[in-house]
Amino acid sequence: MVGIQEYIIFFLIWLVSTILIRSFFRNRSSKRLPPSPLALPIIGHLHLLAPIPHQALAKLSTRYGPLIQLSLGSVPCIVASSPEVSKEILKTQESSFLDRPQTAAIDYLTYGSKDFSFAPYGTYWKFMKKVCMSQLLGGQTLDLLQPVRRHEIKQLIRFLARKAGDGKSVDVGRELIRMSNNVISRMIMSERCSEDEDEAGAVRKLIQETAELTGKFNLSDYIWFCKNLDLQGFGKRLKEVRDRFDEMMERIIGEHQNERRKSKDNTKGSEVVKDLLHILLDIAEDESSEVKLTRENIKAFILDLYVAGTDTSAITVEWALAELINHPSILKNAVQEIDSFVGKERLVEESDIPSLTYLQAIVKETLRLHPTGPMIIREASEDCTVAGYDVPARTQLFVNVWAINRDPNHWEDALEFKPERFLSKDNANLDVRGQHYHFLPFGTGRRGCPGTTLALQVVQTTLAALIQCFEFEVEGGKRSVDMEEGAGITLPRAHPLKCIPLSRLSSILSM
Repeated sequence: MVGIQEYIIFFLIWLVSTILIRSFFRNRSSKRLPPSPLALPIIGHLHLLAPIPHQALAKLSTRYGPLIQLSLGSVPCIVASSPEVSKEILKTQESSFLDRPQTAAIDYLTYGSKDFSFAPYGTYWKFMKKVCMSQLLGGQTLDLLQPVRRHEIKQLIRFLARKAGDGKSVDVGRELIRMSNNVISRMIMSERCSEDEDEAGAVRKLIQETAELTGKFNLSDYIWFCKNLDLQGFGKRLKEVRDRFDEMMERIIGEHQNERRKSKDNTKGSEVVKDLLHILLDIAEDESSEVKLTRENIKAFILDLYVAGTDTSAITVEWALAELINHPSILKNAVQEIDSFVGKERLVEESDIPSLTYLQAIVKETLRLHPTGPMIIREASEDCTVAGYDVPARTQLFVNVWAINRDPNHWEDALEFKPERFLSKDNANLDVRGQHYHFLPFGTGRRGCPGTTLALQVVQTTLAALIQCFEFEVEGGKRSVDMEEGAGITLPRAHPLKCIPLSRLSSILSM
């Protein structure tokens, strides 16, 4: 039946193509739009985005310029691919680009956009941003939850030590995702998912499916007359995923509420470390709160934390380790720095990181070449002008971070992995939070990533512990690691990083 529906749709496409083409050229004649490749009827420029959108858009920008106009089906878009244009959009014109486009998948999975990441810019979003920065992801909360992160890193090191003893290969990315998932899970709800491997696998699969569904192209989002048709069968999958997530969250919220009722009269004694769900429930129960959080708000926000915090940190560490394996001299310098400052008798800790400047430079260089958010996606909330071109309201914006971070006008030897560039006088203080628009690993401005501090704590400490404790031999005796990118919204590797860990410091591994 689906096949018949698709034939009907494409027949309709043929019938209305003339009308849309005329409309397209009429709109172009009345507005000064950025340069644009030739569009096809109905689908516009969708065919130009395969197989990996940020790479395809970077190639288009070399031909058409740093600001180009595209039509993704019936949705108008602009793509910014230079630091100068991105600065104008994300700083000078920021107030016009504070919304995010809504898709059917995101809207459904987040209970009608009741989360934080994709919520419209307004009172609720501002409130949640303040809560994130002051309570949920603020310095005091992260400090109190530091033992959670340290314990999970130790668990990863112990697992790799066992594999090293057996001489067995490890899928490094898989284990990093397991670790980061446990970090996020324990910070959110004080539960370590991998205590039960079946449950752990179910949670990881749930997160993976959520990321996949929110990142996949959905015909109904871009072809206006397909809006109410589910030609690709996404509706059933979305319902299954949200139902599983909802069941899990209802159980966990119920357990937390029971625990809170039991401990209400036992408030004396030492300070209790609250997980993030407890903090959210405190806010929801606070009658004086300026915004009343609903149960759906809480569940949607936790979904944000899981999806944004699980694979992004793991992917960054995996890319960094792959680069170090391919650059043994850089790896040697990093190990020497750790041995010199930390020594060989204890495991590196978060408190050591500020003194490990070369390690920090390695992480920055990894984020430059392999940003886990390769594109910043926004939507114009009003008509505005960018670089002398008209941008109508509701136009979607793609800032190609992947291309900007590799801009040869701002980076010498832009395609090479050179951490030393961040030790130079010009770049030593270059911040990852996007104050400089040629380096945007976590976005910038009001809608920049609120979890930047947490991400850096996890990435830098995990990478430092891995190279302090192990050497890594690529599976199959290969001398280097393939660096091909895979498809996805978080810049995964095309091929898993599989290595045999070789124990380096037995005194630490035996602790």
